[in-house]
Amino acid sequence: MALNCGIVGLPNVGKSTIFSALSSAKAEAANYPFCTIEPNTGIVPVPDPRLERLVELFQPERRIPAVVEFVDIAGLVAGASKGEGLGNKFLAHIRETGIIAQVVRCFDDPDIIHVANRVDPINDIDVIATELALADLETVDKRLEKAVKNMRQLGGDQKKLAEHEVNAINKVRPALQEGKPARSVALSDEELAEARAWFLLTMKQQVYVCNTDEDGVRNGNAHVAAVQARAASEGSEAVVICGKFEAELAEMENEADKMEFLSELGLKESGLSALIHAAYRLLGLRTFFTSGKDECRAWTIHAGDKAPQAAGVIHTDFEKGFIKADVYSYADIDAMETEAALKAAGKIRIEGKEYVVQDGDVMFFKFNV
Repeated sequence: MALNCGIVGLPNVGKSTIFSALSSAKAEAANYPFCTIEPNTGIVPVPDPRLERLVELFQPERRIPAVVEFVDIAGLVAGASKGEGLGNKFLAHIRETGIIAQVVRCFDDPDIIHVANRVDPINDIDVIATELALADLETVDKRLEKAVKNMRQLGGDQKKLAEHEVNAINKVRPALQEGKPARSVALSDEELAEARAWFLLTMKQQVYVCNTDEDGVRNGNAHVAAVQARAASEGSEAVVICGKFEAELAEMENEADKMEFLSELGLKESGLSALIHAAYRLLGLRTFFTSGKDECRAWTIHAGDKAPQAAGVIHTDFEKGFIKADVYSYADIDAMETEAALKAAGKIRIEGKEYVVQDGDVMFFKFNV
C-alpha cells in the first residue's frame, strides 16, 4: 500500500512551491489565491537507507522503494464548508487522502500576499480546523437524522445498530460544534468503528508543515515555535521546511551532493524525509523488505500486521495460501552481510501465521494456492 498525503493550507502559504520541490512535479505557483484548482499529484519514493544497504549487499536487477503519493489541494479559506472560495470541491479532495499535511506560513515577507494580510500561523490553523469541523458537522447531522429515523421505524438488530450510531454521533457532535476534530474525542472501539464509516475529515491524522525561510530552518523563530507547541498539544508533529532549500535539493541528482548540502545547513535529513517519517509515525506504518538477486523492495504495512497480512500486500494469493515465512532482521544482515552467514549463525527464523511483522524485517514467504 502507498501512503497518501493531502497537502492543504490557506492560499499563498507555499503549498504548491513545497509540493513541486517534494515531488519534482512542477505544480502551478503564483502570488494570488486559488492558483491550484484541480489537485496535482506526485509519487515520491520513501527515503530509506536500509533499502540502499540491501541493494549494496544483494546487487539486484531492480531496486523498488516504498512510495508516497502527495496530493496538492487548493487553498481553503474561511467559509469553505459553506462554499466560499472553491469550497466543497476541495473538501472532497481532502476526504480521499490518508493523512493531511497542513502547510502554515512561518516567515515574514511583505512581497508575498497573505490572505488575511498578516502572518499568524495559529490563526491559519484555526481557520482550516474550523472549516473541516463544520464540514464534518454537516455530515454527522445528516447521519443523525437518518439514524434517529431508523430507531423509530426499525426493530431488532437494525434498531440496535441505529442506537449505537446515535450514541457515537452524540459524543462526536459537541466537539465539532466547537471547531475541534473528531479524532480528539475518546471513543470505544465499537464507536470508533462507527465513526470510521462516516469518513470524517477531522478523523484523519494531521501533520503541520512549517514553511519558513533560511534562518527559520537553521534557528527556528516564534512562528515555528508556536506551531510546534500546537502540534505537541494535539499529539501531532510539526515539520520545518524551507521551500527554497527543498527546490534546490530536488535539482541535485548526486546523493553525496545532497548530504553535503544538508550538512552545510546543519540538517540531518531533507524536509521531504522528515515529512514522510512523521506521517509514518502518526499513521503507525512500518516497513519490511524482500531481497534477492531479482529485486530488493520495501513494502509498507500497519504496525501489528501479522505475516499473512504482510504477504497479502505483495499479492492476495500470498495471504490466502500463506504457509510460513523465512525472516531475519535488517540489523543482522547489515552486520553479517550474507544470508549464508545468517544461516550459519541461526539468525534466519521460520515464522507462522501469528507472527507480528517488525519494522525492518526481511522476509521470504512460502505459500500454496
